[in-house]
Amino acid sequence: MGNGVEIDLIYKDEVYSIIGAAMEVHRHLGSGFLEAVYQEAMEMELAARGIENQSQVELMICYKGVPLKKKYVADLVCFGKIIVELKVMDRLTSKEESQLLNYLNTTRMRVGLLINYGATGPLDWKRFVL
Repeated sequence: MGNGVEIDLIYKDEVYSIIGAAMEVHRHLGSGFLEAVYQEAMEMELAARGIENQSQVELMICYKGVPLKKKYVADLVCFGKIIVELKVMDRLTSKEESQLLNYLNTTRMRVGLLINYGATGPLDWKRFVL
């Protein structure tokens, strides 16, 4: 309860279900595989849980309102509104965080998840909201 302020997280249930799937993948595979392995496992786990997802989705980038030929390819888009980027790194850095925030800003999607399978210990993930 604390100060009585209730925080209403955007897409809370959707994020919870995606992270649950990611934790299950991590529980079975651990760390150390290439990103493509986690990508395929996540696609399988999301589908098994009935979570709507698309992989390797081309998203348009605009410059001054004009679409660029170069597209950004999201690892996953879940529920048609949450960008999920998978990484295999010792730790996430501000570079990956900035990159995801740019993707959110450019695509006008509001929520993004960075999920890192490279760290030892528990699954490393961060939620971003615009």
